[in-house]
Amino acid sequence: MQLSLIMRLAFNVQGDGVPLIIVHGFLGSSDNWRTMSKLLSGHFRVFTVDLRNHGQSPHSAVMNYQVMAEDLREFVEEHGLRSPDVLGHSMGGKVAMQLALQYPGLLGKLAVVDIAPKSYPSTYRPLLATLRALPLQAYNLFTEIDAALSAAIPDQIVRQFLLKNLTRDPHDGFRWRIALDSIIQNYDELTKAIVAGPPFTKPACFIRGGRSNLLDESDFPAIRVCFPHAQFKTIGNAGHWVHFDAADEFYTMVTNFLAPSAE
Repeated sequence: MQLSLIMRLAFNVQGDGVPLIIVHGFLGSSDNWRTMSKLLSGHFRVFTVDLRNHGQSPHSAVMNYQVMAEDLREFVEEHGLRSPDVLGHSMGGKVAMQLALQYPGLLGKLAVVDIAPKSYPSTYRPLLATLRALPLQAYNLFTEIDAALSAAIPDQIVRQFLLKNLTRDPHDGFRWRIALDSIIQNYDELTKAIVAGPPFTKPACFIRGGRSNLLDESDFPAIRVCFPHAQFKTIGNAGHWVHFDAADEFYTMVTNFLAPSAE
Protein backbone atom coordinates (compact mmCIF):
# COMPACT_ATOMS: atom_id res chain seq x y z
CA MET A 1 0.00 0.00 0.00
CA GLN A 2 1.46 3.35 -1.04
CA LEU A 3 1.64 5.78 1.82
CA SER A 4 0.72 8.61 -0.55
CA LEU A 5 -2.76 7.14 -0.81
CA ILE A 6 -3.42 7.37 2.93
CA MET A 7 -5.53 10.27 4.15
CA ARG A 8 -5.80 12.02 7.50
CA LEU A 9 -9.40 11.68 8.52
CA ALA A 10 -11.53 14.37 10.13
CA PHE A 11 -12.85 13.33 13.52
CA ASN A 12 -14.52 14.32 16.79
CA VAL A 13 -13.49 13.01 20.20
CA GLN A 14 -15.16 13.00 23.61
CA GLY A 15 -15.04 11.07 26.86
CA ASP A 16 -12.32 9.13 28.66
CA GLY A 17 -11.29 5.53 29.03
CA VAL A 18 -10.64 2.78 26.50
CA PRO A 19 -10.52 4.26 22.98
CA LEU A 20 -13.49 3.44 20.77
CA ILE A 21 -13.51 4.38 17.08
CA ILE A 22 -16.93 4.69 15.43
CA VAL A 23 -17.09 4.40 11.64
CA HIS A 24 -20.20 5.62 9.80
CA GLY A 25 -21.92 4.09 6.79
CA PHE A 26 -22.37 4.89 3.10
CA LEU A 27 -23.16 8.58 2.41
CA GLY A 28 -23.05 9.20 6.15
CA SER A 29 -20.66 11.02 8.45
CA SER A 30 -19.60 11.27 12.06
CA ASP A 31 -22.58 13.59 12.62
CA ASN A 32 -24.92 10.60 12.24
CA TRP A 33 -23.42 9.20 15.45
CA ARG A 34 -23.48 12.39 17.53
CA THR A 35 -26.19 11.28 19.96
CA MET A 36 -24.93 7.71 20.37
CA SER A 37 -21.29 8.74 20.71
CA LYS A 38 -22.26 11.14 23.50
CA LEU A 39 -23.92 8.28 25.37
CA LEU A 40 -20.98 5.94 24.80
CA SER A 41 -18.51 8.63 25.92
CA GLY A 42 -19.64 7.90 29.47
CA HIS A 43 -17.66 4.66 29.25
CA PHE A 44 -15.11 5.19 26.47
CA ARG A 45 -12.93 7.80 24.80
CA VAL A 46 -14.99 7.95 21.62
CA PHE A 47 -13.52 8.94 18.27
CA THR A 48 -16.08 9.41 15.49
CA VAL A 49 -14.34 9.64 12.13
CA ASP A 50 -15.35 10.75 8.66
CA LEU A 51 -14.24 8.27 6.02
CA ARG A 52 -12.53 9.61 2.91
CA ASN A 53 -14.92 11.34 0.49
CA HIS A 54 -17.41 11.79 3.35
CA GLY A 55 -18.09 14.47 5.94
CA GLN A 56 -15.16 16.82 6.54
CA SER A 57 -12.46 14.38 5.41
CA PRO A 58 -10.38 14.91 2.25
CA HIS A 59 -11.57 13.75 -1.15
CA SER A 60 -9.79 11.16 -3.26
CA ALA A 61 -10.20 9.42 -6.62
CA VAL A 62 -9.18 6.18 -4.89
CA MET A 63 -11.77 4.48 -2.69
CA ASN A 64 -11.90 0.82 -1.68
CA TYR A 65 -11.98 -1.15 1.54
CA GLN A 66 -8.26 -1.80 1.70
CA VAL A 67 -7.25 1.84 1.34
CA MET A 68 -9.96 2.99 3.77
CA ALA A 69 -8.67 0.43 6.27
CA GLU A 70 -5.21 1.95 5.79
CA ASP A 71 -6.68 5.36 6.59
CA LEU A 72 -7.93 3.95 9.90
CA ARG A 73 -4.62 2.27 10.64
CA GLU A 74 -2.88 5.61 10.14
CA PHE A 75 -5.46 7.23 12.41
CA VAL A 76 -4.80 4.70 15.17
CA GLU A 77 -1.05 5.16 14.94
CA GLU A 78 -1.14 8.96 14.59
CA HIS A 79 -3.20 9.31 17.76
CA GLY A 80 -1.22 6.71 19.69
CA LEU A 81 -4.26 4.53 20.38
CA ARG A 82 -3.50 1.21 22.05
CA SER A 83 -5.82 -1.65 21.14
CA PRO A 84 -8.81 0.55 20.36
CA ASP A 85 -12.21 -1.05 20.01
CA VAL A 86 -13.87 -0.36 16.65
CA LEU A 87 -17.59 -0.05 15.93
CA GLY A 88 -18.61 0.16 12.28
CA HIS A 89 -22.04 0.51 10.68
CA SER A 90 -22.88 -0.66 7.16
CA MET A 91 -20.05 0.39 4.82
CA GLY A 92 -18.12 1.45 7.92
CA GLY A 93 -18.59 -2.06 9.26
CA LYS A 94 -16.88 -3.45 6.16
CA VAL A 95 -14.03 -0.97 6.61
CA ALA A 96 -13.73 -2.06 10.26
CA MET A 97 -13.70 -5.74 9.26
CA GLN A 98 -11.05 -5.06 6.63
CA LEU A 99 -8.91 -3.26 9.21
CA ALA A 100 -9.25 -6.18 11.63
CA LEU A 101 -8.18 -8.68 8.98
CA GLN A 102 -5.31 -6.57 7.62
CA TYR A 103 -3.99 -5.75 11.11
CA PRO A 104 -5.43 -8.36 13.53
CA GLY A 105 -3.10 -7.27 16.32
CA LEU A 106 -4.00 -3.58 16.10
CA LEU A 107 -7.48 -3.65 17.60
CA GLY A 108 -9.17 -4.70 20.81
CA LYS A 109 -12.78 -5.71 20.16
CA LEU A 110 -14.76 -5.38 16.96
CA ALA A 111 -18.46 -4.51 16.69
CA VAL A 112 -20.14 -4.59 13.28
CA VAL A 113 -23.63 -3.22 12.69
CA ASP A 114 -25.98 -4.71 10.08
CA ILE A 115 -23.52 -5.73 7.39
CA ALA A 116 -21.67 -8.88 6.29
CA PRO A 117 -18.22 -9.13 4.69
CA LYS A 118 -19.75 -10.36 1.40
CA SER A 119 -20.49 -8.56 -1.86
CA TYR A 120 -23.84 -6.83 -2.33
CA PRO A 121 -25.94 -5.82 -5.36
CA SER A 122 -25.52 -2.30 -6.76
CA THR A 123 -28.71 -1.17 -5.06
CA TYR A 124 -27.80 2.48 -4.66
CA ARG A 125 -26.71 3.28 -8.21
CA PRO A 126 -30.12 4.82 -9.16
CA LEU A 127 -30.05 6.92 -5.98
CA LEU A 128 -26.54 8.17 -6.77
CA ALA A 129 -27.66 9.10 -10.29
CA THR A 130 -30.58 11.03 -8.81
CA LEU A 131 -28.28 12.99 -6.51
CA ARG A 132 -25.83 13.67 -9.33
CA ALA A 133 -28.58 15.06 -11.58
CA LEU A 134 -29.75 17.68 -9.06
CA PRO A 135 -29.07 21.25 -10.30
CA LEU A 136 -27.89 22.41 -6.90
CA GLN A 137 -27.12 25.97 -8.00
CA ALA A 138 -30.80 26.44 -8.86
CA TYR A 139 -32.04 26.05 -5.27
CA ASN A 140 -32.16 28.58 -2.47
CA LEU A 141 -33.65 26.45 0.31
CA PHE A 142 -33.10 22.95 1.68
CA THR A 143 -36.85 22.45 1.50
CA GLU A 144 -36.75 22.98 -2.26
CA ILE A 145 -34.21 20.21 -2.67
CA ASP A 146 -36.19 17.97 -0.36
CA ALA A 147 -39.26 18.51 -2.54
CA ALA A 148 -37.26 17.83 -5.71
CA LEU A 149 -36.12 14.49 -4.30
CA SER A 150 -39.49 13.39 -2.97
CA ALA A 151 -40.65 11.57 -6.11
CA ALA A 152 -37.47 9.49 -6.50
CA ILE A 153 -36.91 9.08 -2.74
CA PRO A 154 -40.32 8.98 -1.03
CA ASP A 155 -38.94 8.13 2.43
CA GLN A 156 -38.56 11.46 4.23
CA ILE A 157 -36.09 10.03 6.76
CA VAL A 158 -33.80 8.88 3.94
CA ARG A 159 -34.08 12.29 2.25
CA GLN A 160 -33.17 14.08 5.48
CA PHE A 161 -30.21 11.74 5.90
CA LEU A 162 -28.98 12.57 2.39
CA LEU A 163 -29.53 16.31 2.77
CA LYS A 164 -26.99 16.34 5.58
CA ASN A 165 -24.39 15.96 2.83
CA LEU A 166 -25.25 19.39 1.39
CA THR A 167 -23.66 22.69 2.24
CA ARG A 168 -24.25 26.17 0.88
CA ASP A 169 -22.06 27.21 -2.01
CA PRO A 170 -20.38 30.59 -1.33
CA HIS A 171 -21.27 31.71 -4.85
CA ASP A 172 -24.74 30.34 -5.51
CA GLY A 173 -27.08 27.65 -4.29
CA PHE A 174 -25.65 24.49 -2.74
CA ARG A 175 -22.87 21.96 -3.26
CA TRP A 176 -22.17 18.46 -2.06
CA ARG A 177 -19.93 18.10 0.96
CA ILE A 178 -19.27 14.51 -0.06
CA ALA A 179 -17.10 13.72 -3.10
CA LEU A 180 -20.13 12.48 -5.03
CA ASP A 181 -18.32 11.98 -8.36
CA SER A 182 -15.57 9.90 -6.72
CA ILE A 183 -18.13 7.84 -4.81
CA ILE A 184 -20.01 7.13 -8.03
CA GLN A 185 -16.82 6.21 -9.88
CA ASN A 186 -15.79 3.83 -7.09
CA TYR A 187 -19.22 2.46 -6.26
CA ASP A 188 -18.47 -0.97 -7.75
CA GLU A 189 -15.54 -1.26 -5.32
CA LEU A 190 -17.86 -0.53 -2.42
CA THR A 191 -20.24 -3.34 -3.37
CA LYS A 192 -17.43 -5.93 -3.26
CA ALA A 193 -16.60 -8.32 -0.45
CA ILE A 194 -13.76 -7.41 1.85
CA VAL A 195 -10.40 -9.04 1.19
CA ALA A 196 -9.79 -12.01 3.47
CA GLY A 197 -6.70 -12.23 5.63
CA PRO A 198 -5.59 -14.02 8.78
CA PRO A 199 -8.58 -14.58 11.07
CA PHE A 200 -9.35 -11.95 13.68
CA THR A 201 -9.37 -14.09 16.81
CA LYS A 202 -10.35 -11.41 19.32
CA PRO A 203 -13.96 -10.83 20.40
CA ALA A 204 -16.33 -9.67 17.66
CA CYS A 205 -20.03 -8.89 17.79
CA PHE A 206 -22.35 -8.58 14.80
CA ILE A 207 -25.54 -6.65 15.53
CA ARG A 208 -28.37 -6.73 13.01
CA GLY A 209 -31.74 -5.08 12.70
CA GLY A 210 -34.62 -7.50 12.67
CA ARG A 211 -36.36 -5.48 9.94
CA SER A 212 -33.24 -5.37 7.74
CA ASN A 213 -32.12 -8.04 5.28
CA LEU A 214 -28.48 -7.00 4.97
CA LEU A 215 -27.14 -9.43 7.57
CA ASP A 216 -28.81 -12.83 7.44
CA GLU A 217 -28.32 -16.01 9.44
CA SER A 218 -27.04 -17.63 6.22
CA ASP A 219 -24.06 -15.24 6.46
CA PHE A 220 -23.01 -16.48 9.89
CA PRO A 221 -20.84 -19.47 8.79
CA ALA A 222 -18.76 -17.35 6.39
CA ILE A 223 -18.35 -14.66 9.04
CA ARG A 224 -17.05 -17.20 11.54
CA VAL A 225 -14.32 -18.24 9.08
CA CYS A 226 -12.81 -14.75 9.36
CA PHE A 227 -14.05 -13.97 12.87
CA PRO A 228 -14.09 -17.31 14.71
CA HIS A 229 -15.21 -15.79 18.03
CA ALA A 230 -18.06 -13.79 16.52
CA GLN A 231 -21.32 -13.53 18.42
CA PHE A 232 -24.54 -12.45 16.76
CA LYS A 233 -27.24 -10.21 18.18
CA THR A 234 -30.59 -9.14 16.71
CA ILE A 235 -32.65 -6.09 17.67
CA GLY A 236 -36.03 -7.12 16.39
CA ASN A 237 -37.73 -3.72 16.17
CA ALA A 238 -34.90 -2.04 14.24
CA GLY A 239 -34.16 -1.57 10.57
CA HIS A 240 -30.76 -0.91 9.02
CA TRP A 241 -30.14 2.23 11.11
CA VAL A 242 -30.16 0.21 14.30
CA HIS A 243 -28.64 2.95 16.46
CA PHE A 244 -31.52 5.28 15.52
CA ASP A 245 -34.41 2.84 15.51
CA ALA A 246 -33.64 1.24 18.88
CA ALA A 247 -31.12 3.55 20.52
CA ASP A 248 -31.56 2.37 24.11
CA GLU A 249 -31.33 -1.32 23.27
CA PHE A 250 -28.41 -0.72 20.93
CA TYR A 251 -26.53 1.29 23.57
CA THR A 252 -27.02 -1.45 26.17
CA MET A 253 -25.96 -4.17 23.74
CA VAL A 254 -22.78 -2.33 22.68
CA THR A 255 -21.70 -1.44 26.22
CA ASN A 256 -22.37 -4.98 27.45
CA PHE A 257 -20.14 -6.33 24.71
CA LEU A 258 -17.33 -3.78 24.83
CA ALA A 259 -17.35 -3.18 28.60
CA PRO A 260 -19.26 -5.97 30.40
CA SER A 261 -18.81 -4.22 33.75
CA ALA A 262 -20.36 -0.95 32.52
CA GLU A 263 -23.50 0.10 34.33
